[in-house]
Amino acid sequence: MEFTTAVATCIAKYATFSGRARRAEFWWFTLFNLLANFVLGFADLMFFGLGHGMMDGAQPLSTVFSLAVLLPSLAVGARRLHDTGRSGWWQLLVFVPLFGALILIWWFASRGGEGPNQYGPDPLSGGDAYGESSVPKVPRR
Repeated sequence: MEFTTAVATCIAKYATFSGRARRAEFWWFTLFNLLANFVLGFADLMFFGLGHGMMDGAQPLSTVFSLAVLLPSLAVGARRLHDTGRSGWWQLLVFVPLFGALILIWWFASRGGEGPNQYGPDPLSGGDAYGESSVPKVPRR
């Protein structure tokens, strides 16, 4: 799965918390969010300035974008955890200082389970709950 396909898939499944997501889908969408926030943060700086105190500078572009992608980010995170056989509720570990985020990164980066699980069919099998996948069948190593 390439960058544009991953972003389009995550936007198309805007609030779909069911099913499974491949590692590529999750990480490409995460990269898209990072790059877009960086660009919009720079645009905010250019158009609205820094301000004089903490949180004084207006950041409407990056704030609106962050709010717009919050739900798809949570949804793809839940689908990614489903691929590893875990509930999407494990994303709440982010609120555990330091260790929670590290555990989530480990799980997000780990290989998904082979074959179907309680959350749906294997995304690498060539199809998913939303019809045929555009991803070619790739054997696992």
